Amino acid sequence: MSLRIDRITLLAVPALGFLAVVYALPLVLLLAKSVQTPEGVSLTEYRAFFADDYNMRVLWRTLRVAALTTLLALAIAYPTAFAMSRARGGWLTVFLVAMVLPMSLGVVVKAFAWSILFRANGALNGALQWLGVIDKPMRMMFTEAALVVGAANVFLPFMVLPIYAVVRQLDQRLPEAAASLGATPMFRFFNVTLPLTLPGVVAGSAFTFSLAVSMYVIPSLLVGERQQTLSMLIARSFLYLRNEPLGSTISAVLLGIAVLVVVLSSWLARRLGART
Repeated sequence: MSLRIDRITLLAVPALGFLAVVYALPLVLLLAKSVQTPEGVSLTEYRAFFADDYNMRVLWRTLRVAALTTLLALAIAYPTAFAMSRARGGWLTVFLVAMVLPMSLGVVVKAFAWSILFRANGALNGALQWLGVIDKPMRMMFTEAALVVGAANVFLPFMVLPIYAVVRQLDQRLPEAAASLGATPMFRFFNVTLPLTLPGVVAGSAFTFSLAVSMYVIPSLLVGERQQTLSMLIARSFLYLRNEPLGSTISAVLLGIAVLVVVLSSWLARRLGART
């Protein structure tokens, strides 16, 4: 048995070696660069980053946009997942294609599509003027709202699919049993359906938040330089300022946020699993 396990483990060696070379090693070098100074190892760059008011505003904006994107995606994905779970035949195929097909398109394509919609002479402003809702074009491009809507659209499949996987396994007899005992629809939702689907919500929220907090292309195209995010600061530090320690420091902060999200979501998922 031990020999068989060792042979099976050896099959993972090529993949682990590949990850170590192309991912782990560059990451270690990046983290080392963030604490490397002419005087030796120091946290000077981290202290300077957190002491700068502009950096703190960018950090807060990044977290706020990621949180709003996650909430908007959740509000759309939750009922969508239930609709998919009840769909049969051709309708289920339509739902799955609608969720999976956009993932095959590049982020640049989808971001450009939203930029066309949000323009002053775009389809959205044109439709609102035609309906008489507005008299003149609204400013949509280069706003935080445009960024949240565009990002939520791009990352929506990463929210829908985990929730759908959980909802599909939900025993439909449980809400029916609660209804037979006199439970109202609201009571059934908050005390039966929602607790059972929370693992999917946590997983989808972790995916969406992690992607939204580190996105670069979408904010670059929809808000430009007017509203910087951490990923845009990283690009500016490396590409324009040629300040590798600063870029490495911001990258480490962004990595820490992503790791914290994964750890908290894993802990919450275990707690929810233990309760159910």
